[in-house]
Amino acid sequence: MGRVLADLLDLVLPRDCAGCRAPGRTLCRTCRAELVGAPFLHAPTPAPPGLPPVVAAAAYGGVVRTLLLAHKERGRTTLVTPLGALLATAAAAYGPGVVLVPVPSSPTAVRVRGHDHARRLAAAAGRR
Repeated sequence: MGRVLADLLDLVLPRDCAGCRAPGRTLCRTCRAELVGAPFLHAPTPAPPGLPPVVAAAAYGGVVRTLLLAHKERGRTTLVTPLGALLATAAAAYGPGVVLVPVPSSPTAVRVRGHDHARRLAAAAGRR
């Protein structure tokens, strides 16, 4: 969505930042800055045998956690663009051949949320 259209929509349907609730934008500059960082390897504990390297796009905490939950649980689907970009950057850091595998949501969860958040994020990252 273009910036001009986003500004017009803010006049008609005012929004707040999904990260800090500051008025005016879906994602303020300060919270957007939290989505910049170096991806890192992160294996679950215990790691299942044969698990390929797992890369985390960001630490799950603070603003990143708040944004992910806003997208997943509160329907802030406009966050798919910045979150997808974060995921795409993490994937690109490991070169070609990276496979994004969204963990499937149950049909009930998709119905309740109104969208499949993991599939949406993986698709946004894949387009980048």
